[in-house]
Amino acid sequence: MSSTTSGTGFDPERQAIALACRVLAARDLAPGILGHISLRVDGDRLLIRCRGPRERGLAFTTAEDIRLVTLDGTEGAAGEFDDGYQPPNELPLHTEVLRARGDVNAVVHAHPAAVVAADLAGLAVRPIVGAFDIPGFRLAAGGVPVYPRGVLLRNRQLAQEMVAAMGDRPVVILRAHGLTSVAETVERAVIQAISVDTISRLSLQIASAGGALAELTDDDAAELPDLGNALNDTIAWRHELGRLENHRS
Repeated sequence: MSSTTSGTGFDPERQAIALACRVLAARDLAPGILGHISLRVDGDRLLIRCRGPRERGLAFTTAEDIRLVTLDGTEGAAGEFDDGYQPPNELPLHTEVLRARGDVNAVVHAHPAAVVAADLAGLAVRPIVGAFDIPGFRLAAGGVPVYPRGVLLRNRQLAQEMVAAMGDRPVVILRAHGLTSVAETVERAVIQAISVDTISRLSLQIASAGGALAELTDDDAAELPDLGNALNDTIAWRHELGRLENHRS
């Protein structure tokens, strides 16, 4: 990490966010230079993936790219922006979620093409999978709302519209744009985004094959167990990190 950010703390959190950004890119949920992840660290500050003078995209994110800012967009510690780094234009997307949702610490904003395409094709995220992805089924069964404006969420008013569309749900689709996924942890927010992307990809494949989307029956849904955080979060995230290492090798 550069001298401008060393000594400001949160080194493990910066590294975790950087890894999560690279997971998003490896999963093709944040291609190119678009997308960002944030994490609340206290009542007024968050760490967020910023763009620096040597920007190359999320696939190449390092801990140095993760900077501390306040909910008002100012530096969260001295020197955070001294070396040419700036928060993303859509910082309000993150800060308005964190202002409104006390149950949320992490915000993921990504641009998965399949999610955009499925929504524009009129294919909602529905609980069409069961044991294939049990957390994904439950997320879809609870509903994935859509924010219907394909705009850059670069001010508080637009971001508040998105938050209103999201309600108390963990994921909202942004029409012609991407998605926002929120959770208590960065890892869970990324895994949720992966599940929504997977269901969207399957929906497009089914529709292109001439099939009709059919939701899981109530009887089958009742048979789906909760496999616990050890599998759904810890092992799932360990897999993503291992997949990332294999992707880079």
